[in-house]
Amino acid sequence: MVLEENFKQDILNIQNISIVPTLLNVICQTTGMGFAAVARVTEDRWITCSVQDNVSFGLKPGDELQVKTTICDEIRQNHKAVIIDNVSEDDEFRNHHTPAMYGLQSYISVPIIRKDGSFFGTLCAIDPKPNELKTFKTREMFNLFSELISFHITSIEEANENKIILKEKNTLLEKTVVEKQEVEKIKTNIEQTLIEKNISLEKMNSELEAFNYISSHDLQEPLRKIQLFTDIIELEETQNLSQKGLNAFNKIRSSAFRMQNLINDLLIYSKTKFDERKFEVKNLNTIVDEVIEDLSEEIESKNVTFEIQNLGTLSIIEFQFRQLLYNLISNSLKFSLPDKNLIISIAGKIINGSELLLDNLSANTKYYNITLSDNGIGFDQAHSEKIFGLFQALHTKPLKSTGIGLTIVKRIVENHNGFIKAEGALNEGAKFEIFIPIE
Repeated sequence: MVLEENFKQDILNIQNISIVPTLLNVICQTTGMGFAAVARVTEDRWITCSVQDNVSFGLKPGDELQVKTTICDEIRQNHKAVIIDNVSEDDEFRNHHTPAMYGLQSYISVPIIRKDGSFFGTLCAIDPKPNELKTFKTREMFNLFSELISFHITSIEEANENKIILKEKNTLLEKTVVEKQEVEKIKTNIEQTLIEKNISLEKMNSELEAFNYISSHDLQEPLRKIQLFTDIIELEETQNLSQKGLNAFNKIRSSAFRMQNLINDLLIYSKTKFDERKFEVKNLNTIVDEVIEDLSEEIESKNVTFEIQNLGTLSIIEFQFRQLLYNLISNSLKFSLPDKNLIISIAGKIINGSELLLDNLSANTKYYNITLSDNGIGFDQAHSEKIFGLFQALHTKPLKSTGIGLTIVKRIVENHNGFIKAEGALNEGAKFEIFIPIE
């Protein structure tokens, strides 16, 4: 079946959302599902827009399934998620035609709803084997990812509308010979339309901030209850648990701890985008000392030496810069070598952009260059850009990292109109260089 232009545009819109492949990869890694996709779903069409296929299901962007053979058709009608851990044991779906037709045993799909309430499609995942999907963490992850995709779809579609409006107005100006007064009137209308669209996008950003903030706090309440009850079990009931039960209990505690860290990092990530940017001249050594004090418990458990130069003062957003230094020093502590004394060095100097062969820096600008380095486990230099991506944790030891810390660092540097680069070598250490323009 030939795709109409509007469906081609829908596929292009999803592919222009750079975070979607990362989200699909996170879904597969987190849930164990072999296939995850974003699908455009209408009354008579089911079209793949983006896909992560680890089980050779065989679909690629632009491919179609008959919509009536899918469970997504039912989701389109009622706007409700469908989650199946094990088709063979599910009373509602064990005889359903979709699992039998496509050979799946586990399935999860949530609707993607535009801001105006219209249905776009689904975020879905399937696997030929059973998987545990009916968990709080999995449901909330899918709901959050669906909201993020919806936000970006709306932004892209509105931007496309802006381009169409501007093109139509420009065509009108080129084809119509009118008096100067009429021309100015048309230009004013175009500018007003763009202003209104920009206000709409700013409002949408505010709504996204509120969504992230409220959702994250709503996630905290059930998590606090889990932690409360696990504390009670630990104090009063652990002696009554079998070894198997004790192992399961410890996994619950570890998962709750990781979920808490993830929520906290997501809140910080959101705040660094929308936080009021109030620049003040601050003493950097004072901030470093405060961060080291905050990390005193982690430092006491390791053999750490700090080599800190006189860093002087710099015009910064104090809250954000403290978070930047906290994340970098915390990273060095987390990823130290167990058989090696950890050395963390922090230095600063003023440098001219012309002295550096970096495309991101202006040759006519002076920069304050902060260098933080350690002799920990480091990383492969081939991943020097990847480590700043959302959810990109290069080290996978339990509870080491949520994969958001360095993304927050990069955003804070960008909020200061600066640039950050990373250098690393496996088992030798890591070095981060930050360049902040001096006005």
